[in-house]
Amino acid sequence: MRAVLLVIAGLALVGFVAVSFVLPGMSGAEAKEAAQALIAGAEAPKQQIAAAAGKAGSLAGAAGNLKVPSRKDPKFGELKWIAEVNGAIRGWNEKNAIEISLTPKLEGGKVSWTCRGYPNASMPTSCGGRS
Repeated sequence: MRAVLLVIAGLALVGFVAVSFVLPGMSGAEAKEAAQALIAGAEAPKQQIAAAAGKAGSLAGAAGNLKVPSRKDPKFGELKWIAEVNGAIRGWNEKNAIEISLTPKLEGGKVSWTCRGYPNASMPTSCGGRS
């Protein structure tokens, strides 16, 4: 009887360790990959906004009527983006509960971008994440 209880306690401990440490690490890795996909998916609208801002000499209205289509990913679920009138791009993925914000800055006819994302643990360092 005592041996059976020890085996059950050992199995419970193994289950606890898996749920506490292994599974969150797996979902963390998926969230990091989803963040990279969100950032990569914003490249085309970034280029369009930068071209419009460079041509007009202003970020005001640089996104114009730009519609960024969402994308269904078999691993990450739906990835969505919105381009704001001032050129800022917001992206999110509900499945992994992540968001990014790309903010443009126009200097000397060139657009540079600042990326910030949440949660920080899921973001690459180029988007405000931890190394």
